[in-house]
Amino acid sequence: MAENELAKKLQRRLVLEDAEPREEPGEVPETGEDKPATASADSELSAKLNRRNDINAGNPVPANRTHIFSPYTEFQEFSRKQIKDMEVMFKQYDTGHDNFIDLMELKLMMEKLGAPQTHLGLKNMIKEVDEDLDCKLNFREFLLIFRKAAAGELEEDSGLMSLAKLSEIDVSTEGVMGAKNFFEAKVQALNSASKFENEIRAEQDERKRLEEEKKNRRAAFKELKSAFN
Repeated sequence: MAENELAKKLQRRLVLEDAEPREEPGEVPETGEDKPATASADSELSAKLNRRNDINAGNPVPANRTHIFSPYTEFQEFSRKQIKDMEVMFKQYDTGHDNFIDLMELKLMMEKLGAPQTHLGLKNMIKEVDEDLDCKLNFREFLLIFRKAAAGELEEDSGLMSLAKLSEIDVSTEGVMGAKNFFEAKVQALNSASKFENEIRAEQDERKRLEEEKKNRRAAFKELKSAFN
């Protein structure tokens, strides 16, 4: 009896397996996704992995920025005029008109400024502000030179400091010549803002006091008038 029951179960199993669709060798089961989308995802993942490998290996990697760069928002320590002057200078030496200053263009710039640098010196200048490791300067990295100079973060005898000093772009108008003056200017600005707010608050308090006195005088007059009536 048990053997007959086992035989029936085996036979039923074989029937079910024969009824199931079999995949042919090399056939890819359908997943509901288009092949181009899958290929695109694979390509994107491969690009990310390659980028990460390049970064780990120290190879030049192009910038991967998803936000729009606004110099006036990011470099608020400089006035609009200062940033405009820096932009004019950047474009003047971007002889390739590709929105970058490469090694040869930087070499020409330093020669025209009267502070020529060695090949190694030029490479070190770029390296100090080259955030995306592409061995050239974009406008944001160019602005970093003046930020570092204003904050006192550059060596006095460095090529970048020479560039900042000889550029004829006056960053002292905002009171940021060196780290000490830079932070003093920030404190002074905060104190000025605080003083302005205190003056406004004092005026508001004085206005409230006068309104309260006026209100009290009216109340006293009404009380006196009612006493005579």
